[in-house]
Amino acid sequence: MEMAFGFAAPLMMHAAIQNRIFDTLDGGPMPLDEICEQTHASERGVRALLNGLVGLDLLLTDDHGRYRLAPDTAEYLVSSKPMSHTEILRHFAQELIPNWLNLDTIVRTGQPSITVEADLEGTVFFEKFVESLFPMSYPAAKILANALNLDRATGPISVLDLAAGSGVWGIALAQKSTTVKVTAIDRAKILNITKQVAERCGVADQLKYVAGDLHTADFGAGHAVATLGHILHSEGEERSRSLLRKVFQALSPGGTICIADFLTNDTHTAPPMSLIFGVNMLVHTQEGDTFSFAEIATWLTDAGFTNTRTLDVPGPSPLILATKW
Repeated sequence: MEMAFGFAAPLMMHAAIQNRIFDTLDGGPMPLDEICEQTHASERGVRALLNGLVGLDLLLTDDHGRYRLAPDTAEYLVSSKPMSHTEILRHFAQELIPNWLNLDTIVRTGQPSITVEADLEGTVFFEKFVESLFPMSYPAAKILANALNLDRATGPISVLDLAAGSGVWGIALAQKSTTVKVTAIDRAKILNITKQVAERCGVADQLKYVAGDLHTADFGAGHAVATLGHILHSEGEERSRSLLRKVFQALSPGGTICIADFLTNDTHTAPPMSLIFGVNMLVHTQEGDTFSFAEIATWLTDAGFTNTRTLDVPGPSPLILATKW
């Protein structure tokens, strides 16, 4: 029964976000009637939703019957907080879940609901939510910046941020050192979002932008670092191999590639989140899937990289790093 109602949690969180329940409770514990008054929502609806969120440990109650935010809820589900995940939950409720509803037909035909790697469909799809991915990857990106010792650099460091999206990977590296200069590559409309986020983060003067598809855009050469943040899963093996060869050519000797993705184990039997995301790629791409560290390491070796390794970060999987020698 819990698995059958797996759809409920994201939709309940989305309903609470849309009715400003988490934002309202950010001011402190409140009784039911006060929450209803401030949110202008029905007593029956609010009561059922609040109690359901208590059952999910997203809300807590006190001895006076008042509701309050759990610590994680206060950090991630209040719209004004810097690490807010409210927009990504909107994306799940309004876009991802509807696309999954035809999964039986998708499995039978092998054809996705939409094709996010296609230029037009992908731009429309990602434009709606790509900025909301920033807080999900920012902690990992900061750890990467520390691991690369960017603050010790004595000269300019050229970073290639591929399919930049919100710009999180390049921005975190740029924040670590003013010597970092980032080339962000993505579709033109997505780069407008990248620019806005870079300006808010105070590193706009360290980024330049190249509009285009990853497989046709000019990457330039001589980069010290290249980041591929959650890209390979939408590309599939053949396109991923081609992309890694192209990145190899764009890096200078001693340069580092960093890959973030949902990794499976070698037999594709765990962990559950990565395997479910593989089904998500069935729903949204022509050839996408999730892969193991061993598979991606083989592609990197075949492209010419050495010293393939992992870096533990907050998130579903470690980062993969490799070096061009």
